[in-house]
Amino acid sequence: MASLVLAEVQSGDLGPSVARVVSAAAHLGAPVDVLVTGSQAAKAAAAATLLTGVRKVLVAEHPQLSGSVSEPLAALLQQLSGDYDAFLAPANAVGKSVMPRLAALLDVSQISEVTTIIDRNTFEHPVYAGAAIETVSVSEPRLILTIRASAFAPAEVGNASAPIVPVAFTPLADAPRVLAETVTASDRPDLGTARVVVSGGRAFASRDAFDSLLAPLAERLGAAIGASRAAVDSGYAPNDLQVGQTGKVVAPDIYLAIGISGAVQHVAGMKGARIIIAINKDASAPIFEIADYGLVGDLFDIVPQLTEALTR
Repeated sequence: MASLVLAEVQSGDLGPSVARVVSAAAHLGAPVDVLVTGSQAAKAAAAATLLTGVRKVLVAEHPQLSGSVSEPLAALLQQLSGDYDAFLAPANAVGKSVMPRLAALLDVSQISEVTTIIDRNTFEHPVYAGAAIETVSVSEPRLILTIRASAFAPAEVGNASAPIVPVAFTPLADAPRVLAETVTASDRPDLGTARVVVSGGRAFASRDAFDSLLAPLAERLGAAIGASRAAVDSGYAPNDLQVGQTGKVVAPDIYLAIGISGAVQHVAGMKGARIIIAINKDASAPIFEIADYGLVGDLFDIVPQLTEALTR
């Protein structure tokens, strides 16, 4: 048997999480295949063939498989289940929607947000908003896993090219349709896999300040921009930038928390960062309890000075 990774495709390109999920799948000790879907899957499939450890890339092109609609994707994985005993997807919006449906179709349990693969049947994942790590042992014949991509190093891009194999898809009679899709284009690194993240909180007081102060700093550092839930709720940043239990979980090499108090909800999404740097004018803010480096002061003074220093 083998493992099958459901690839994330972004505007025709292979998502950055795929290499990390392939790396996770390799820990299961079985051959790893990648499934790329959509009506324009060729470019993403070609990129997947170069990932080290990939045996072959399956391509299913059908209009129902475009737009990240969960029901057709789960049905396709079920159709392929005769050849695989493990199915993996990134723990993003698509993975969290597709994999529970697949688990129901195959009548097995799912393990969510896997951060460590100990062996073929034993896994670790966070519970209670990251306050504890649970070890789970599975005895079922098939594995359905969502992977916290930031917890695994990406598979390397090699010179060898895995074969591409077209697969047939039996369309659903009553599949949901995507009426419209809006994609936010950005030249910055992907928030979920960036090496450096600069996040802002409610202390920025306005969207103009959030954008004008964080954007230049992120540009100097080659960083992704994140936000606390309070900043998102206040309208300073869009929802897709939210870091936390109800947003994205990140584990960059460096995480700058600027004007963020350090509520449990936010900490659950970023405490896996290798180095945490906090800037806050409140010396008693909880964020300083987990920060490796802390600076007490007014962000409206400190951030411009830091940005200026980085240009020298």
